[in-house]
Amino acid sequence: MSALRIWVMAARPRTLPAALAPVLVGTAAAYHALQGGVPVGVTIDGLGGTPAILAEIVAGTDYFRWGTFIAALIGALFIQIGTNLANDYSDAERGADTADRLGPVRVTASGLATPRRVLRATWAAFAVAALAGLYLGFEVGAEIVAVGLISIAAGVFYTGGPRPYGYVGLGEVFVFVFFGLVAVNGSYYVQLEELALAPLLLSIPIGLLSAAVLVVNNVRDIETDRRAGKRTLAVRLGRERTRNLYATMIFLSFLLLPLVLLAGSRWAPALAALASAPLAVAPLRAVRTRTDGPALNAALSGTGALLGAYALLMAIALAI
Repeated sequence: MSALRIWVMAARPRTLPAALAPVLVGTAAAYHALQGGVPVGVTIDGLGGTPAILAEIVAGTDYFRWGTFIAALIGALFIQIGTNLANDYSDAERGADTADRLGPVRVTASGLATPRRVLRATWAAFAVAALAGLYLGFEVGAEIVAVGLISIAAGVFYTGGPRPYGYVGLGEVFVFVFFGLVAVNGSYYVQLEELALAPLLLSIPIGLLSAAVLVVNNVRDIETDRRAGKRTLAVRLGRERTRNLYATMIFLSFLLLPLVLLAGSRWAPALAALASAPLAVAPLRAVRTRTDGPALNAALSGTGALLGAYALLMAIALAI
């Protein structure tokens, strides 16, 4: 196996939509808000006769920031990769990844990469995320650096440290908060330097779908995690209740989306994400009826694809 393939495997591409989706949604929401940012009664033709408004636009408070968008995208992506690598390293060190696990091969436990190399790669990924955060700090403010550092710390202590919260059933909460609420609203904030109701409401279904990816992972590994003493939410709830939790999260991500209309009718384009609903059928069926690794691995990929399609449809509709 080539070195490139090993590191791609370690990065866990199936989980990366959870990093990209919230940035796309938060940024598209900011772009959508900018399109309606000209004060009522002021036409484009009239801007030339309105020096104060024109100066504000030129100063950069009312135009799209490509640099902060790219930095937010890089930061989120490498926090996800760093968290995956940290999980690979920590689970192997704690004995949670064993030969009988149903999921894809883990590079540390399988011996494809030494623990030291995986640990170095972990910190390299977090370093890239930190550099993106520093850029955002210069462009927006120190509060974004603080959010980034907290996000990195959350990634490290998911399965690392003396008391990893992923081992006591809090992993889904972490994903919902950081890959839903924080990432969507943070991506909106780095564009407009303010928070608003619409991105907050949009961040809830994105967080639910992101957490659903982890639920599939944990329901697949429920038996091996139980034997290893890893008390994930799936281990605590049991298989049947975890299946019900997964279905509830998927359904709520669609049922709650119309709440964005509370922020105004101009946010109706976000409802385009409802068109991704057919992609939920196959993973829902697999999680409900199957226990074998290949079927649940496909369900994990399917949930990631659902999240990606949901976010992409929403982002495109808001942008145009």
